[in-house]
Amino acid sequence: MSKPVVNDGIKLVREKGSKIFSAGPQMLPNVSLMIAEGAIRSLKELKRPFITIINSYTTQIPGHAHLDQLGKAVKEQLESMGVNVWYTNVGGAVCDGIAMGHFGMRYSLASRELIADQIETIIGAHPCDAWIGIGNCDKIVPAMYNAMVRINIPAIYVSGGPMLAGCDNTDLISVFEGVGKFSAKKINLKELDKIATCACPGYGSCAGMFTANSMNCLGEALGFALPGNGTISATKRIPGAQQQFVVNPERLQLARDAAKQLIKLLKNNIRPLDILTRDSIDNAFVLDMAMGGSTNTVLHILALANEAGIKYDLKRIEEIAKATPNVIKIAPSRPEVHLELVKKIGGMGAILKSVYDGKNKFLNLNSKTVYGTLGQYVKRSPKPDGDILRTTKNPFSPEGGLAVLFGNIATKGAIVKTSGVEADMMTFSGPARVYESQDSALKCILKGEVKNGDVVVIRYEGPKGGPGMVEMLSPTAAIKGAGIRAALITDGRFSGGTRGLCIGHVAPEAAAGGEIAVIKDGDIIDIDVKKNKMDVRLSKAEITRRKQALKPFELKVKGGWLARYASLVTSADTGAVLKM
Repeated sequence: MSKPVVNDGIKLVREKGSKIFSAGPQMLPNVSLMIAEGAIRSLKELKRPFITIINSYTTQIPGHAHLDQLGKAVKEQLESMGVNVWYTNVGGAVCDGIAMGHFGMRYSLASRELIADQIETIIGAHPCDAWIGIGNCDKIVPAMYNAMVRINIPAIYVSGGPMLAGCDNTDLISVFEGVGKFSAKKINLKELDKIATCACPGYGSCAGMFTANSMNCLGEALGFALPGNGTISATKRIPGAQQQFVVNPERLQLARDAAKQLIKLLKNNIRPLDILTRDSIDNAFVLDMAMGGSTNTVLHILALANEAGIKYDLKRIEEIAKATPNVIKIAPSRPEVHLELVKKIGGMGAILKSVYDGKNKFLNLNSKTVYGTLGQYVKRSPKPDGDILRTTKNPFSPEGGLAVLFGNIATKGAIVKTSGVEADMMTFSGPARVYESQDSALKCILKGEVKNGDVVVIRYEGPKGGPGMVEMLSPTAAIKGAGIRAALITDGRFSGGTRGLCIGHVAPEAAAGGEIAVIKDGDIIDIDVKKNKMDVRLSKAEITRRKQALKPFELKVKGGWLARYASLVTSADTGAVLKM
């Protein structure tokens, strides 16, 4: 993979930072405006480093509705340490749960590129010496990681923390699956209303090992965030209260500690590309496999590798999955275990320690992090408790919680969250029931048209086809909630909340002429997760004949940002990055 092209503006930020404003009298108009906004009070303060806080606070996302409080804590901490502080917010942040099930979900994956571009714009236009990103949810987290690497000045990330579990140990997935139960007449509307009212009790990224929490946890292994980033809850639990809106003092302290650590990174000139290496990406995927993270982590970490110019592909991920036992199951794979329990048993450090003690060949404890080395974290972490977290001698499964499948309908790969698949579904064959969109599939599932033994195929929902690679939580939860024993494959993606035999990220996608586009109703599809295989029972000649008969794909969205995105985006096997 060739080195990413860096524009002259970012090169200048890397080389000079805020010293650009001390270049001579010609810069005094700029400085005058900095005095006007209160960033500095006199010309003397130009000698101090400038640090930018980039927050994604918004009241449109429960994981972000308290980030103003974290931002305030970071700002006060930095100012007490004698640096100049710029504070800004980025827009375009999307709550996947609120965007789910309507056109708005098409903006979600695209927002990753939009937010990274905004951060480049902010720092390119207002050069600083270091920055701290404050985020929490699905695409905002990987966008901040990508921006850290692209800009490559000292930087650190801190999350808003996971949401506490709701009443009766419920979470957002309980509501989605409740819709399936309601459609199957297993519960009534009053019971569904009760679940919806109390399953999400307050601030934080949705409880469970869904995409946001997966990416926040992986930040600890990548080396971009402090220990506890993924597991310290957003709020402090108030016993007896249904709603949880008191920000956790531990989370506020983590934000302050991240600010302190950023000053150390600045003094020692430690930059993201000093931290992100092939080894640190290996470390992240070892953790991912050990904990059974969201399938979306594959999409985002591949995009991060691409941003850094590090060659990394699905074959490497498959090797790590084969070598890394799944030692912990977290909701939705084990519905009663949420992140607050994972914190109690030692968090990500304990999970990595279990794998390290099992002699995992891909784990490199010498990898540099924003807090030292990965080994400094892992070696002081507790051993497995034996219940929530197991040893590699007694894992939930001998291989990782994610698997990469290949076959004649996924020649460039597909992803399945094995930690959420029942043992008797690991091998599955059945007739295809084909849908050209998530919406049409969901309607038919709720009407009872999908039966036991079917393989639901949802296509033209990939990065280009959707556009935006729409999440499939609604149909997968409907299948699960209704108790239907069926598989689902798609060139779209899933929420980390998905469980069951659900295979996503099929590449190449249908819109790019991928083989998933040739499947017809009734075609028999064979899935063998343990053998990493997924094929349709068609000859090579028949697949070729059907591909030749396909009509050229026409973009579904003709105008605005999404049309530009769809015309530039690549398939999932590359991380759904934009072509230059």
